[in-house]
Amino acid sequence: MATQVPSRQRTRRFQKETRLGLVRRARRMDRMLAETYPDAHCELNFADPFQLLVATVLSAQTTDSRVNLTTPALFAKYPTPEDLAAADPQEVEELIRPTGFFRAKTKSIIGLAAGLRDRFDGQVPGRLEDLVTLPGVGRKTANVVLGNAFGVPGLTVDTHFGRVARRFGWTAEEDPEKVEQEIAKLFEKRDWTMLSHRLIWHGRRRCHARRPACGACPLAPDCPSYGEGPTDPEVAAKLIRDRSFA
Repeated sequence: MATQVPSRQRTRRFQKETRLGLVRRARRMDRMLAETYPDAHCELNFADPFQLLVATVLSAQTTDSRVNLTTPALFAKYPTPEDLAAADPQEVEELIRPTGFFRAKTKSIIGLAAGLRDRFDGQVPGRLEDLVTLPGVGRKTANVVLGNAFGVPGLTVDTHFGRVARRFGWTAEEDPEKVEQEIAKLFEKRDWTMLSHRLIWHGRRRCHARRPACGACPLAPDCPSYGEGPTDPEVAAKLIRDRSFA
């Protein structure tokens, strides 16, 4: 059978879950994610905090692979915040056009570059409260930069992270900041950045928005949403987008 609604027994099990039980289950699932995706990492290419900041802003509403194809030419022409802050917007628009929403993104990255030049001596600040004052930079982008360029733990709540966390029953919140607050209480701070990578990888590879690969998911025993996608192993395996993790 290709699909299966979660059994009543399974549903009751998660409905009766205590707070301690939730913490233990969440951390057990993270350990399984670590085994499943041992190479999980930020999939944006960057050489320094400035490049990561710009690349993360460009990654909105597009794929990391598309951004990685676009940024080499952008950074070759504008290698520093000072260079990008002084750029002709039309020239920047043409370079980043493939990422979509290129006019709004051009305004954001030129604006953040000017902010770095004028307020931070041309350096990307290593504090969230400073990063979020830059144009186009919210908590998600700030946490990507802090976690991957500065080694400061942060939770990157993008669409994949939020969807997977809700399916796992770790939170019922829809607002990214509230999701971040709730998930932060379940895990040690030191684990936040890698947890983010693992959830995002899982969302991209198995736990898809429309048809999650439930029957090929190693987290199925602990997942209250098991059965939202095909549970037949062969059917589910075909949904995995990266076969190296099958």
